[in-house]
Amino acid sequence: MRFTRNRLAAMLVAAALCAPVVAAAQLKIGFMGELSGPQGPLGQDQYDALMLLIEQNGGRLGGVPVQVLREDSQLKPDVANQIVERLIDKERVPIITGVTFSNVMMAVHKKITDKGVFLIGSNAGPSPIAGAQCSPYFFSTSWENGQQAEVVGKYMSDKGFKRVMTIAPNYQSGKDTVGGFKRYYANAPIGELWPALNTQDFSAEIAQIAAAQPEAVFAFLPGGLGINFIKQWNQAGMRGKIPLMTSSTTDGIGLPAMGDAALGIISGTFWGPDLANPANQKFVRDFEARYKRIPSQYAAQSYDAAQLLDSALRKVGGKVDDKPAFMAALKAADFKSVRGSFRYNTNQFPIQDFHMFEAVKDGQGRMTLKTIATPLREDKDAYFDKCPMK
Repeated sequence: MRFTRNRLAAMLVAAALCAPVVAAAQLKIGFMGELSGPQGPLGQDQYDALMLLIEQNGGRLGGVPVQVLREDSQLKPDVANQIVERLIDKERVPIITGVTFSNVMMAVHKKITDKGVFLIGSNAGPSPIAGAQCSPYFFSTSWENGQQAEVVGKYMSDKGFKRVMTIAPNYQSGKDTVGGFKRYYANAPIGELWPALNTQDFSAEIAQIAAAQPEAVFAFLPGGLGINFIKQWNQAGMRGKIPLMTSSTTDGIGLPAMGDAALGIISGTFWGPDLANPANQKFVRDFEARYKRIPSQYAAQSYDAAQLLDSALRKVGGKVDDKPAFMAALKAADFKSVRGSFRYNTNQFPIQDFHMFEAVKDGQGRMTLKTIATPLREDKDAYFDKCPMK
Protein backbone atom coordinates (compact mmCIF):
# COMPACT_ATOMS: atom_id res chain seq x y z
CA MET A 1 0.00 0.00 0.00
CA ARG A 2 1.33 3.37 -1.00
CA PHE A 3 1.18 6.22 1.51
CA THR A 4 0.28 9.56 0.05
CA ARG A 5 1.75 12.65 1.64
CA ASN A 6 -1.68 13.74 2.89
CA ARG A 7 -2.47 10.35 4.36
CA LEU A 8 0.87 10.20 6.18
CA ALA A 9 0.30 13.66 7.63
CA ALA A 10 -3.16 12.62 8.81
CA MET A 11 -1.73 9.55 10.54
CA LEU A 12 0.91 11.62 12.32
CA VAL A 13 -1.73 14.06 13.60
CA ALA A 14 -3.90 11.18 14.82
CA ALA A 15 -0.95 9.60 16.62
CA ALA A 16 -0.13 12.88 18.30
CA LEU A 17 -3.71 13.29 19.50
CA CYS A 18 -3.72 9.76 20.94
CA ALA A 19 -0.36 10.10 22.72
CA PRO A 20 -0.49 10.46 26.53
CA VAL A 21 -0.23 14.02 27.82
CA VAL A 22 2.95 14.51 29.85
CA ALA A 23 2.32 16.73 32.88
CA ALA A 24 4.68 19.59 33.57
CA ALA A 25 7.33 18.60 36.08
CA GLN A 26 6.47 19.54 39.65
CA LEU A 27 8.74 21.84 41.61
CA LYS A 28 9.47 20.30 45.00
CA ILE A 29 9.33 22.66 47.99
CA GLY A 30 10.22 21.51 51.49
CA PHE A 31 8.10 22.74 54.39
CA MET A 32 9.50 22.22 57.88
CA GLY A 33 7.91 23.39 61.11
CA GLU A 34 6.71 22.29 64.54
CA LEU A 35 3.66 20.14 63.80
CA SER A 36 3.33 18.12 66.99
CA GLY A 37 3.31 18.67 70.74
CA PRO A 38 2.27 21.87 72.53
CA GLN A 39 3.85 24.06 69.84
CA GLY A 40 2.29 22.14 66.95
CA PRO A 41 -0.49 24.68 66.25
CA LEU A 42 2.12 27.31 65.29
CA GLY A 43 3.59 25.16 62.54
CA GLN A 44 0.16 23.98 61.46
CA ASP A 45 -0.94 27.57 60.84
CA GLN A 46 2.23 28.14 58.82
CA TYR A 47 1.54 25.05 56.72
CA ASP A 48 -2.18 25.74 56.26
CA ALA A 49 -1.59 29.28 55.00
CA LEU A 50 1.09 28.11 52.56
CA MET A 51 -1.28 25.47 51.19
CA LEU A 52 -4.18 27.94 51.01
CA LEU A 53 -2.48 30.02 48.31
CA ILE A 54 -1.29 26.91 46.47
CA GLU A 55 -4.86 25.55 46.46
CA GLN A 56 -6.21 28.92 45.30
CA ASN A 57 -3.72 28.77 42.41
CA GLY A 58 -4.74 25.28 41.35
CA GLY A 59 -1.68 23.55 42.84
CA ARG A 60 0.76 26.09 41.42
CA LEU A 61 3.01 28.93 42.48
CA GLY A 62 4.00 31.42 39.81
CA GLY A 63 2.29 29.22 37.25
CA VAL A 64 4.52 26.26 38.18
CA PRO A 65 3.03 22.99 39.55
CA VAL A 66 4.43 22.43 43.05
CA GLN A 67 4.70 19.52 45.44
CA VAL A 68 5.11 20.46 49.11
CA LEU A 69 7.00 17.95 51.25
CA ARG A 70 5.65 18.45 54.79
CA GLU A 71 8.06 17.72 57.67
CA ASP A 72 7.73 17.96 61.47
CA SER A 73 10.95 19.12 63.15
CA GLN A 74 9.47 18.31 66.60
CA LEU A 75 11.30 21.29 68.20
CA LYS A 76 14.47 19.16 68.00
CA PRO A 77 17.53 20.52 66.15
CA ASP A 78 18.91 17.03 65.52
CA VAL A 79 15.63 15.92 63.92
CA ALA A 80 15.59 19.12 61.84
CA ASN A 81 19.11 18.45 60.56
CA GLN A 82 18.11 14.94 59.47
CA ILE A 83 15.09 16.38 57.65
CA VAL A 84 17.22 18.98 55.88
CA GLU A 85 19.71 16.34 54.73
CA ARG A 86 16.89 14.23 53.32
CA LEU A 87 15.16 17.16 51.62
CA ILE A 88 18.37 18.41 49.99
CA ASP A 89 20.32 15.22 49.28
CA LYS A 90 17.49 12.81 48.45
CA GLU A 91 14.55 14.95 47.37
CA ARG A 92 16.73 17.62 45.72
CA VAL A 93 14.50 20.49 46.80
CA PRO A 94 15.72 23.95 45.71
CA ILE A 95 13.52 25.75 48.28
CA ILE A 96 12.70 25.15 51.95
CA THR A 97 10.20 27.27 53.86
CA GLY A 98 8.69 27.42 57.35
CA VAL A 99 10.91 26.90 60.45
CA THR A 100 8.99 27.81 63.58
CA PHE A 101 11.49 28.07 66.46
CA SER A 102 14.86 29.77 66.64
CA ASN A 103 16.80 26.85 68.11
CA VAL A 104 15.84 24.89 64.98
CA MET A 105 16.58 27.83 62.67
CA MET A 106 20.06 28.26 64.16
CA ALA A 107 20.73 24.55 63.61
CA VAL A 108 19.67 24.42 59.95
CA HIS A 109 20.22 27.89 58.49
CA LYS A 110 23.88 27.45 57.50
CA LYS A 111 23.40 23.83 56.42
CA ILE A 112 20.68 24.91 53.97
CA THR A 113 22.10 28.15 52.63
CA ASP A 114 25.68 26.89 52.25
CA LYS A 115 24.34 24.37 49.74
CA GLY A 116 22.74 27.11 47.66
CA VAL A 117 19.22 26.13 48.67
CA PHE A 118 16.80 29.01 49.19
CA LEU A 119 15.37 29.27 52.72
CA ILE A 120 12.19 31.35 53.10
CA GLY A 121 11.74 31.75 56.84
CA SER A 122 8.13 32.36 57.84
CA ASN A 123 8.59 32.67 61.59
CA ALA A 124 11.88 32.30 63.48
CA GLY A 125 14.21 35.28 62.99
CA PRO A 126 17.22 34.91 65.31
CA SER A 127 19.46 37.96 65.51
CA PRO A 128 22.67 36.27 64.24
CA ILE A 129 21.12 35.55 60.83
CA ALA A 130 19.81 39.11 60.60
CA GLY A 131 23.36 40.29 61.29
CA ALA A 132 26.81 38.78 60.81
CA GLN A 133 25.51 35.34 59.73
CA CYS A 134 23.14 36.66 57.05
CA SER A 135 22.99 34.84 53.72
CA PRO A 136 21.86 35.84 50.22
CA TYR A 137 19.91 32.56 50.16
CA PHE A 138 17.79 33.47 53.21
CA PHE A 139 14.66 35.63 53.03
CA SER A 140 12.39 36.33 56.00
CA THR A 141 8.68 37.10 55.81
CA SER A 142 8.41 37.63 59.56
CA TRP A 143 10.82 39.79 61.62
CA GLU A 144 14.04 39.70 63.59
CA ASN A 145 13.13 38.17 66.95
CA GLY A 146 13.52 41.36 68.97
CA GLN A 147 11.26 43.56 66.86
CA GLN A 148 7.92 42.45 68.28
CA ALA A 149 9.24 43.28 71.74
CA GLU A 150 10.70 46.61 70.67
CA VAL A 151 7.24 47.93 69.91
CA VAL A 152 6.01 46.81 73.35
CA GLY A 153 9.01 48.47 75.02
CA LYS A 154 8.26 51.75 73.27
CA TYR A 155 4.56 51.53 74.11
CA MET A 156 5.25 50.85 77.81
CA SER A 157 7.74 53.74 77.94
CA ASP A 158 5.20 56.05 76.28
CA LYS A 159 2.61 54.99 78.89
CA GLY A 160 5.01 55.88 81.72
CA PHE A 161 5.66 52.46 83.29
CA LYS A 162 8.81 52.76 85.46
CA ARG A 163 9.14 49.40 87.26
CA VAL A 164 8.75 46.48 84.87
CA MET A 165 9.67 42.78 85.00
CA THR A 166 10.20 40.48 82.03
CA ILE A 167 9.59 36.77 81.55
CA ALA A 168 10.75 34.73 78.54
CA PRO A 169 11.98 31.17 77.89
CA ASN A 170 15.72 30.63 78.17
CA TYR A 171 16.70 30.10 74.50
CA GLN A 172 17.80 32.17 71.49
CA SER A 173 14.46 33.76 70.71
CA GLY A 174 13.79 34.55 74.36
CA LYS A 175 17.14 36.32 74.69
CA ASP A 176 16.59 38.21 71.42
CA THR A 177 13.09 39.23 72.45
CA VAL A 178 14.01 40.59 75.87
CA GLY A 179 16.96 42.34 74.25
CA GLY A 180 14.57 44.01 71.81
CA PHE A 181 12.27 45.08 74.64
CA LYS A 182 15.17 46.66 76.53
CA ARG A 183 16.34 48.57 73.43
CA TYR A 184 13.12 50.59 73.39
CA TYR A 185 12.07 50.55 77.06
CA ALA A 186 13.34 53.67 78.79
CA ASN A 187 14.36 51.99 82.08
CA ALA A 188 16.20 48.83 83.11
CA PRO A 189 13.79 46.02 84.12
CA ILE A 190 13.71 45.42 87.87
CA GLY A 191 13.85 41.67 87.25
CA GLU A 192 14.17 39.11 84.44
CA LEU A 193 12.74 35.59 84.67
CA TRP A 194 14.04 32.81 82.39
CA PRO A 195 11.95 29.61 82.61
CA ALA A 196 12.98 26.59 80.53
CA LEU A 197 11.47 26.21 77.06
CA ASN A 198 9.47 23.15 78.18
CA THR A 199 8.03 24.74 81.36
CA GLN A 200 4.40 23.93 82.11
CA ASP A 201 4.09 25.06 85.74
CA PHE A 202 4.72 28.79 86.21
CA SER A 203 3.75 29.00 89.89
CA ALA A 204 7.31 29.85 90.99
CA GLU A 205 7.66 32.65 88.44
CA ILE A 206 4.22 34.08 89.25
CA ALA A 207 5.09 34.04 92.95
CA GLN A 208 8.30 35.98 92.22
CA ILE A 209 6.35 38.59 90.27
CA ALA A 210 3.77 38.93 93.01
CA ALA A 211 6.51 39.43 95.60
CA ALA A 212 8.33 42.07 93.51
CA GLN A 213 5.15 44.07 92.80
CA PRO A 214 6.24 45.64 89.48
CA GLU A 215 4.06 48.24 87.80
CA ALA A 216 3.74 45.94 84.79
CA VAL A 217 5.10 42.71 83.26
CA PHE A 218 6.34 42.03 79.74
CA ALA A 219 5.93 38.38 78.70
CA PHE A 220 7.19 36.47 75.68
CA LEU A 221 5.81 32.93 76.02
CA PRO A 222 4.88 31.47 72.61
CA GLY A 223 2.42 28.67 71.92
CA GLY A 224 1.62 26.29 74.77
CA LEU A 225 3.85 28.24 77.16
CA GLY A 226 1.59 31.27 76.90
CA ILE A 227 -1.63 29.30 77.25
CA ASN A 228 -0.42 27.73 80.50
CA PHE A 229 1.00 30.98 81.86
CA ILE A 230 -2.11 33.11 81.20
CA LYS A 231 -4.41 30.53 82.77
CA GLN A 232 -2.17 30.19 85.82
CA TRP A 233 -1.79 33.99 86.05
CA ASN A 234 -5.57 34.31 86.37
CA GLN A 235 -5.86 31.38 88.76
CA ALA A 236 -3.33 33.10 91.01
CA GLY A 237 -5.53 36.19 91.12
CA MET A 238 -3.04 38.39 89.23
CA ARG A 239 -5.44 39.59 86.55
CA GLY A 240 -6.29 43.24 87.13
CA LYS A 241 -3.58 43.65 89.76
CA ILE A 242 -0.51 43.98 87.54
CA PRO A 243 -0.83 44.96 83.85
CA LEU A 244 0.49 42.25 81.51
CA MET A 245 1.82 43.05 78.04
CA THR A 246 3.12 40.47 75.62
CA SER A 247 4.55 39.43 72.28
CA SER A 248 3.83 36.02 70.66
CA THR A 249 1.78 35.07 73.73
CA THR A 250 -1.79 36.35 73.43
CA ASP A 251 -1.81 35.71 69.70
CA GLY A 252 -4.16 33.98 67.30
CA ILE A 253 -2.88 30.54 68.35
CA GLY A 254 -3.31 30.99 72.09
CA LEU A 255 -6.41 33.17 72.30
CA PRO A 256 -9.04 30.47 71.57
CA ALA A 257 -7.58 28.27 74.33
CA MET A 258 -7.13 31.16 76.79
CA GLY A 259 -10.68 32.45 76.34
CA ASP A 260 -11.82 35.16 78.75
CA ALA A 261 -8.55 34.83 80.70
CA ALA A 262 -6.85 36.86 77.95
CA LEU A 263 -9.41 39.67 77.66
CA GLY A 264 -7.80 43.09 77.83
CA ILE A 265 -4.19 41.88 77.57
CA ILE A 266 -2.07 44.08 75.28
CA SER A 267 0.37 42.63 72.75
CA GLY A 268 2.72 43.89 70.07
CA THR A 269 3.42 42.54 66.60
CA PHE A 270 3.40 43.42 62.89
CA TRP A 271 -0.04 42.06 61.96
CA GLY A 272 -3.58 41.55 63.17
CA PRO A 273 -6.73 40.25 61.48
CA ASP A 274 -8.35 43.70 61.52
CA LEU A 275 -5.67 45.49 59.46
CA ALA A 276 -7.72 47.36 56.88
CA ASN A 277 -5.91 46.67 53.62
CA PRO A 278 -7.63 44.74 50.80
CA ALA A 279 -5.00 41.97 50.68
CA ASN A 280 -5.44 41.26 54.38
CA GLN A 281 -9.21 41.38 54.28
CA LYS A 282 -9.24 38.81 51.49
CA PHE A 283 -6.69 36.60 53.25
CA VAL A 284 -8.63 36.57 56.54
CA ARG A 285 -11.90 35.88 54.75
CA ASP A 286 -10.41 33.05 52.66
CA PHE A 287 -8.53 31.47 55.58
CA GLU A 288 -11.65 31.46 57.77
CA ALA A 289 -13.72 29.96 54.95
CA ARG A 290 -11.16 27.18 54.36
CA TYR A 291 -10.13 26.32 57.93
CA LYS A 292 -13.05 27.59 60.08
CA ARG A 293 -10.83 29.66 62.38
CA ILE A 294 -9.30 33.13 62.55
CA PRO A 295 -5.74 33.09 61.17
CA SER A 296 -2.82 33.86 63.44
CA GLN A 297 0.29 35.91 62.70
CA TYR A 298 2.04 32.62 61.90
CA ALA A 299 -0.48 32.06 59.13
CA ALA A 300 -0.10 35.65 57.90
CA GLN A 301 3.69 35.31 57.69
CA SER A 302 3.46 32.03 55.82
CA TYR A 303 0.83 33.32 53.40
CA ASP A 304 3.22 36.15 52.59
CA ALA A 305 5.99 33.56 52.10
CA ALA A 306 3.72 31.79 49.60
CA GLN A 307 2.98 35.10 47.87
CA LEU A 308 6.69 35.90 47.75
CA LEU A 309 7.45 32.56 46.09
CA ASP A 310 4.51 32.99 43.74
CA SER A 311 5.76 36.39 42.57
CA ALA A 312 9.40 35.31 42.22
CA LEU A 313 8.67 32.06 40.36
CA ARG A 314 6.47 33.97 37.93
CA LYS A 315 9.24 36.50 37.26
CA VAL A 316 11.76 33.78 36.34
CA GLY A 317 9.33 31.47 34.56
CA GLY A 318 9.88 28.77 37.19
CA LYS A 319 13.63 28.60 36.51
CA VAL A 320 14.89 28.30 40.08
CA ASP A 321 18.21 26.97 38.80
CA ASP A 322 18.99 30.49 37.55
CA LYS A 323 19.90 31.43 41.10
CA PRO A 324 20.96 35.07 40.56
CA ALA A 325 17.70 35.79 38.71
CA PHE A 326 15.55 34.00 41.30
CA MET A 327 17.40 35.77 44.12
CA ALA A 328 16.71 39.14 42.47
CA ALA A 329 13.05 38.22 42.01
CA LEU A 330 12.71 37.34 45.70
CA LYS A 331 14.47 40.56 46.71
CA ALA A 332 11.95 42.57 44.63
CA ALA A 333 9.09 41.28 46.86
CA ASP A 334 6.58 42.17 44.15
CA PHE A 335 3.36 41.22 45.93
CA LYS A 336 0.69 42.83 48.12
CA SER A 337 1.53 41.81 51.68
CA VAL A 338 -1.26 41.12 54.15
CA ARG A 339 0.53 43.48 56.57
CA GLY A 340 0.43 46.41 54.15
CA SER A 341 3.80 48.08 53.58
CA PHE A 342 6.57 45.50 52.93
CA ARG A 343 10.01 45.82 51.41
CA TYR A 344 13.34 44.14 52.04
CA ASN A 345 16.26 45.67 53.88
CA THR A 346 19.83 44.81 52.83
CA ASN A 347 19.80 41.74 55.13
CA GLN A 348 16.60 40.46 53.48
CA PHE A 349 14.46 40.99 56.56
CA PRO A 350 11.32 43.12 56.08
CA ILE A 351 11.06 46.83 56.73
CA GLN A 352 7.55 47.14 58.18
CA ASP A 353 5.18 48.71 60.71
CA PHE A 354 4.60 47.32 64.21
CA HIS A 355 1.32 47.70 66.08
CA MET A 356 -0.19 47.21 69.51
CA PHE A 357 -3.30 45.06 69.92
CA GLU A 358 -5.84 44.37 72.64
CA ALA A 359 -7.39 40.92 73.14
CA VAL A 360 -11.16 41.32 72.65
CA LYS A 361 -14.20 39.35 71.48
CA ASP A 362 -15.54 39.83 67.97
CA GLY A 363 -19.18 39.99 66.94
CA GLN A 364 -19.40 36.19 67.04
CA GLY A 365 -18.01 35.98 70.58
CA ARG A 366 -14.61 34.69 69.40
CA MET A 367 -11.34 35.86 70.92
CA THR A 368 -9.38 38.06 68.53
CA LEU A 369 -7.04 41.07 68.34
CA LYS A 370 -8.03 44.72 67.92
CA THR A 371 -5.48 47.31 66.75
CA ILE A 372 -5.05 50.13 69.28
CA ALA A 373 -1.81 51.88 68.25
CA THR A 374 1.10 51.86 65.77
CA PRO A 375 4.17 52.97 67.74
CA LEU A 376 6.75 51.93 65.09
CA ARG A 377 6.51 52.66 61.37
CA GLU A 378 8.89 51.48 58.64
CA ASP A 379 10.92 49.75 61.33
CA LYS A 380 14.32 48.22 60.53
CA ASP A 381 15.78 45.52 62.75
CA ALA A 382 18.75 46.36 64.96
CA TYR A 383 21.22 44.02 63.22
CA PHE A 384 21.00 44.79 59.50
CA ASP A 385 24.14 46.95 59.55
CA LYS A 386 26.14 43.95 60.81
CA CYS A 387 25.18 41.94 57.71
CA PRO A 388 27.92 42.07 55.05
CA MET A 389 25.33 42.24 52.25
CA LYS A 390 24.87 45.84 51.15
